Amino acid sequence: MKARNMAWALMLPLLAASCKSHYQVADIHRTRIVVDARYDAQPDQQAAEFLKPYKHVVDSIMGPVVGRSARYMTPDRPESELTNLVSDILMWAAKSYNETPDFAVYNKGGVRADLPKGTITYGDVLDIAPFENKIAFGTLNGAEVMELFSQIASTGGEGVSHGVRLVITPDKKLLEATLNGEAIDPAKDYRIATIDYLLGGTDKMEAFLKCRNVVSPQEKMSNTRFIIMDYFREQARQGKEVDAQIEGRITVKK
Repeated sequence: MKARNMAWALMLPLLAASCKSHYQVADIHRTRIVVDARYDAQPDQQAAEFLKPYKHVVDSIMGPVVGRSARYMTPDRPESELTNLVSDILMWAAKSYNETPDFAVYNKGGVRADLPKGTITYGDVLDIAPFENKIAFGTLNGAEVMELFSQIASTGGEGVSHGVRLVITPDKKLLEATLNGEAIDPAKDYRIATIDYLLGGTDKMEAFLKCRNVVSPQEKMSNTRFIIMDYFREQARQGKEVDAQIEGRITVKK
């Protein structure tokens, strides 16, 4: 047995070397496959019966309605209705934490699905915000804010709240930044609403690592999905559909 094991030990490197491929990857293509109602045209009855008891449980959790959306929204760069919306929702939620931020930032990568038009359910919001990201607040001075805006420009754009105006070049350099029509004052402190994930300097926004006076509530209901749901419910109580517009918050100068 020992002799056999030794023989295999000697042979394995030779086998590995002989199995190496001489092929090289020439190109990579990717595409997005949308899984939607078209696949329900001819349902598998046997599978449907098997899933029936589980579907009831899932629907009872995911099905409750939280509000309505006035339009179909998708996350995009440099700006989109949906990234505008979630950034503005952080500003709206700040009052519940006794905060009055100057602006908000929500990373585009943290918005994981499109928002349908019409009735919005718990499941729809969970699709958009599936992570355990929670609202957070921090302070940067104006010079550090300009660093942050430059980093946002370098990604091609992230979610920023109403009042922020960034002009970037096609090669993702910051040309101009204003807040509520005013230039950023390098010596002034600015309070920012964001998510705890970004405070770690992630998604290329390293300036957040310099935040001072950080408030990062970790209770369950501070999760962004619950904050988004609360916003939808509040709008529904007022008889409103949730809406957002492209406003020129981040523009690319040609």
